[in-house]
Amino acid sequence: MAHCVITGGSRGIGKATALALAAGGWSLTINYHNNTAAAEAVCAAALDAGAPQVRLAAADISDPEQAATMIKEAEKAQGPISGLVCNAGIIRTQFTALTSPDDWRKIHATNLDGSFYVTKAVIRGMVRQRAGRIVYISSDAALLGDLMRAAYSSSKAGLLGLMRAVSREVASAGVTVNAITPGIITTDMTADIPETRRQKQLAAIPLGRFGEPGEVAAAVSFLMSDAASFITGQTLSVNGGLYM
Repeated sequence: MAHCVITGGSRGIGKATALALAAGGWSLTINYHNNTAAAEAVCAAALDAGAPQVRLAAADISDPEQAATMIKEAEKAQGPISGLVCNAGIIRTQFTALTSPDDWRKIHATNLDGSFYVTKAVIRGMVRQRAGRIVYISSDAALLGDLMRAAYSSSKAGLLGLMRAVSREVASAGVTVNAITPGIITTDMTADIPETRRQKQLAAIPLGRFGEPGEVAAAVSFLMSDAASFITGQTLSVNGGLYM
C-alpha cells in the first residue's frame, strides 16, 4: 500500500495535496505543527476522498529529533514510506537590513532544515525498497527573489539545491526527487497582501490571476505517479507564467 508523508498538511497547498493523493489511493501521514482542529478536518476529508488510511502526526520538523521520531512512528503505524511531500513553510515580510538573525534562523530551520531532516529519515527506506517519490514545495521566490523576503527566498532556493543533490544520490535505486515552484497561490500565506501590491502582482502574471492550491496539488500528484517515473531532478513551475 502506497504510504506518503506530507509535512505542513493542515492547510493551503498541503491540504489540497492530501486530498489529491487521497483520491489517488495513497495512505497518508499528515504532519502539522499546532493547528489540531484544521488537521483533523483534513484527515476526515482525506478519508472521504478515498485514502485507505490517514494518520495525523503533530511535530515541529525544524527539530531533528521530532522529525526523526515522526517518521519512525509513521512507518510503525502504516508501513514503509514510499512518498514524501515537503510542504511545511513559514514566511516573514521585512527588509533584509531589518531581518533579525533569529527570524533568519527560524525561517531556514522550518523551510530548509526541516525538509532535510525528514528526507534524511525516509531516504534509506526508499533506497532499500528501490522505490519512492519525493517532492519539495519550493517557490518562485527561489528563482526570482521576492521583495522584502530574503530569508524566505533563500530558504526556498536551498530546497532546489537539496532536491538536485538527493536526486543524484538515489536515482540508481529508482527513487525520483523533484521540486515544484508555485507562483502566487491563494492561501492563508498570501491573504494579507496589500491591494496595491496585489494589483502589481496580477499585472505581472501572464494568465492574469493567482493560482489555486488544487492546481499545485495536481502537479504534485503527477510527480508522485507512475506517469512521472522517468522524471527526476527537475523543477516544475506552477505560476501562470510569472517566471519563464
